[in-house]
Formats: sequence, structure tokens, C-alpha cells
Amino acid sequence: MDVGEEKDIPEINKGKVQHVLITKPFYKEIFVLLCFAFIFRCWSYIGRILSNGQELSIGIGCGYIAIVEHEFLHALGFYHEQSRYDRDDYVTINFENIQEAYKSNFRIVGSDESTTHGVPYDYLSVMHYGKDDFTNGNGSTIITKDPKFQNLIGQRLEMSASDVQELNLLYKCSKCLKIMGTSQDAGYFMYASTERGQEGDSAWLETKRMSPQRECHVQCLQFYYYNNGSQTDKLNIWIREFQDNWDSTGTLYLMGQISGLPTSHWTLHHVPLNATKQFQVEFEVRKGAGNSTGGFSIDDINLSELECPDGTWQINDFERFWNSTHTPALIYSPRQYSSEGYAYRVALYLRQTDFGAYVQLVSGVYDDQLQWPCPQRQFTVQMVDQNPNIQLQMSRQMSLTTDPNLLTFTGVPFWGKPRDVGTQIVDENNETIYVNNLYGRYYFASLEDIKSRDYLKGGTAIFIFSVQVFCLCPCISCMGNNDLCSDPQEYSHQPIRMSVIHICHNNELFSVPMCKITRQLSVLFVAAYSTHRLCPVKHNSADGDVHLLLKCITHLIP
Repeated sequence: MDVGEEKDIPEINKGKVQHVLITKPFYKEIFVLLCFAFIFRCWSYIGRILSNGQELSIGIGCGYIAIVEHEFLHALGFYHEQSRYDRDDYVTINFENIQEAYKSNFRIVGSDESTTHGVPYDYLSVMHYGKDDFTNGNGSTIITKDPKFQNLIGQRLEMSASDVQELNLLYKCSKCLKIMGTSQDAGYFMYASTERGQEGDSAWLETKRMSPQRECHVQCLQFYYYNNGSQTDKLNIWIREFQDNWDSTGTLYLMGQISGLPTSHWTLHHVPLNATKQFQVEFEVRKGAGNSTGGFSIDDINLSELECPDGTWQINDFERFWNSTHTPALIYSPRQYSSEGYAYRVALYLRQTDFGAYVQLVSGVYDDQLQWPCPQRQFTVQMVDQNPNIQLQMSRQMSLTTDPNLLTFTGVPFWGKPRDVGTQIVDENNETIYVNNLYGRYYFASLEDIKSRDYLKGGTAIFIFSVQVFCLCPCISCMGNNDLCSDPQEYSHQPIRMSVIHICHNNELFSVPMCKITRQLSVLFVAAYSTHRLCPVKHNSADGDVHLLLKCITHLIP
């Protein structure tokens, strides 16, 4: 998004921002009064301004997770980071270089109006402006006093760790985390040698006991492994479930197994889990037949209450490969399958200093059992930030949503069945397949971007993919005299998708459904739903109703 299109309204809320939610005694009910209007530009009020609901605009060009998070944080009570009352210790604002209409966006908000909750100034906050935002052309508007952050302020990847910390402090939400466990011993990893011993000998590593917090009982185990032993050696991944605190033995369930040829690089691996009771994860390295000159190594273990990605594409020696490739050039991932069975692959369009990312439907083994054209599926491509601590990761991502009504320039469904509308090719496995057109983002990242964080580790770049299904839901209108959608049936023919907003308040969790009208080029996110560091999903409120008032609009994104 062109930052000049962002419109924030910092002057409107004159009171000290403490709560966005309207709470009744003992917070038995929480009313979230936000209307999502897909109108023009990206903007939000700061905090609760109107008692009967207020708009938050996600306009054309604003459909990026970080931008939506930015606007949601305004609604949740956040000013811009460079408006902190201690900002002069960290940045210099060049007011002479700021467009006159936007100078108020750079004002200091005093300690009588705001609080930092003791969280240090964060150059990497998603609420921080970039160095040249709202410049009048005479130079940078913000100069960081620590020069190494000058080109990093204004990041629009996602919320930083400090953003999450401050949000949890503001809403007293210390337990609403989706991360169950992480290994953070820098420089150390588990190594189990299979050079000696007998076939069937094994070594074990177990985690501490953990209890699922989400009602849906979904967990994703993520770790890196390195295999330099025999191809008959095995790495088994188990969970041991316990009936209660007094159960000392539990029941073992095999959840995954890795074997085969030795690896040349550390390899990222995901294992979906489904523990319903108190459990622990156990890794078993089992010696196979034949000779071995090494074994299995395991590092950077993270366990979260999230769904695992559908697929992983690991490109070893990525920078060297990029530099040795005659650009521009397209490279393709192996064929992936969504949880429903849709087959697709991801393409990178490499240019000299940057690259684009695209999604392409391809023919697959389940095509005859699927709905075509592919309806309302959101494809997400992430370039993984390989920081060992998943809570500190800030991955680069894009998402797109399929529109069954979108046609190609030849008049066939863009997301149609590849065997019917695609082109026949022979893939890298010498298999004949059918592929549709590419759809995605021309600019995804530059070489400078991917060097700014841990996107390359040991020269390796990793991309993960997921496909989410959006359910249909009825149109909901805002209350009041200025409803734009007073008759829900009037627009029932429009494609609408369901999502959920999760609100933490004083360690209690509340969930509300959210309907969003979509069109073919709109990519719309909800920060509290998309980010992996906020509250866990809980389907029902334990202490009363939670209501979301959503304004349905007639002005759709073209």
C-alpha cells in the first residue's frame, strides 16, 4: 500500500485510552461495536468514540495483514509508536518535511492521555511510521537516533513482539497465548548417534507435560531435523496422553515418522497433533539395519495450538541459486494439496533484485470429488522467519481468495477445473499435468528484505502454504438510522465469508462471528484471527453473550 493512502485520526479521541470494549460490571458481557466498511483508504478511530458503533475502513490497497492489524490496534486503543511521550529519546521528527495535512499524525500524546505500560520504545512496531511517510518531498520525516533502525521503521509484516506484549498488558490478558512450548537454547540441539548398537536400539527426548487450552484440540509441532545416518534409521514422533495428574504412564500414539536418505541441510518439519488431554511430545530415534556414520539431530522445537500448514517448500542455497539464475525466471514448488484435496503449486518470479509470488491450480487426484470453480478459498503463502522462537518470528506473507465468478481473458473460469480449462504440461517429475494461470503478487520481497530478518538460515529459504475455507453466513446490519444494508435479503446473492474475532479481557476469552463481503480482488484479514500470537480460539463465551455489529455495505470492491 502507498503509505500516503493511509488516513489515521489521532485527534478524535481526547480522553485517555484504556479500553475499547464497553464493559458491564464484572465484564459479564462485552459488546464489540465496530462496523467494517470497505470504502476508501485505511483508517480507524483511536479507541471507542461512538457508543452505538463506529467504522473501521479497509479500503482498496489495504488488504494486507499488517495494515489490518495496524487499524485494529488503533480501534483497540493504540496511538502511533512515534507519538509516545518518550519518543524524542529515540527519533527526531522533521516537521518541515511533513505534508501540512498530516502533521497532526506526528504529535506527541502526553502521559496524561496515554500509557506505555512500561514496554520499551519499539522501532519495529507495526504502529511505527516509516522514515519517509507523508513526506513533502524535501527529505525524510523521521530520523532514528539509532542509525541501524533507520531503514527498518515502518515495517508492515505483522505485529511485533512488543505490540503483542502491550496489547496483552492493556487488556490484562496474560494467559491468552497459542504457543504451548518452545526451545530457545541457542547453540544447542539434540543429537542421537546410530553409529553403534543393535538394530532397534533407540534414544528418547520428551517434553514437559502440557494441557490443551483450545476446545478444537488442534496442535502443530514444528521442528528442524538433520539426518546424516543410515537411510534405514527412523525418527518417530509420539504423543503420550495422560488421563489425569495421577496417571504416570499414559498412552502412546505414533503421530509421525521420518526416514530415508540423509539430508544435506537442516529441514523444517511439521506434525499435526490432536491431543485432548494432558500430554507430552516424545521423539524417538531408532537405529535401523546396516552401517551408519551419524544419526539424527533435532533443533528449534515449537508447539502451538494452530493448524499445521498444508505444505512446505524448502529451497536450499536460495541466494546462490538466485544469483546464478538467468533472470527473469519462474521457479515452481512441488505440487501441494489442501486439506480438502485441491492441488496447487506456488511459483516465484525471480528478477535481479526482487521476486514475485503466485499461486496456480493444477490437476490432482481428487479433482472429480471437488467443487468447481474453486469457491472462496483463501490461499496463503509465507516466507518463514526462521528465528528459533516462533513468538518472535515476523514472516512475510501474501493471501488471495478465489472467486468462482472470475474469468480469464478467454472467458473461462480462472479458478476452474484444470483438466477442463488449464494447459497441459510435463512437470519436473516427468508427469503430464494440467495447470491454470498464475495469480498473485508481482512484488513479494527483495534481496534486501529477506536479509533484514532470519528469512535465510544457512542459505536456506522456506515457504509454507495453507488454504482456508470460508463459510457462508447471512448479512448482518448495523443498528441505527443510517444502515446501508437494512434488508439482509437484498444482497444475499453476494459471496460472503465467515471469520471470527477473539477478544481477551482480564484473562477471559470471548469469540464473535464476523461476516465480510468479498469480491474477486479483495484480500481481507482480521488481525485477531490471522496472527499466531494472540488469543486462542474458544467457540462460546462462558460469561454471557458477545455481539458484533457489522455494517453490510453496497459499495463493493470492484
